[in-house]
Amino acid sequence: MPWTEYHYPPAMQNLPLPVRLKAIAIANALLAKGMGEGRAIHIAIAQAKKWIH
Repeated sequence: MPWTEYHYPPAMQNLPLPVRLKAIAIANALLAKGMGEGRAIHIAIAQAKKWIH
């Protein structure tokens, strides 16, 4: 099940909303390509933080 604005990994809980939404979108795209959940979360958070700056 893809993550949403209301259902997302605990690791994304403390991210500001715009960063969290971007991380969710990135993580969902990575999962769709077959990447593992843990790695997708880690990469998505890092990329979303870069995106906001």
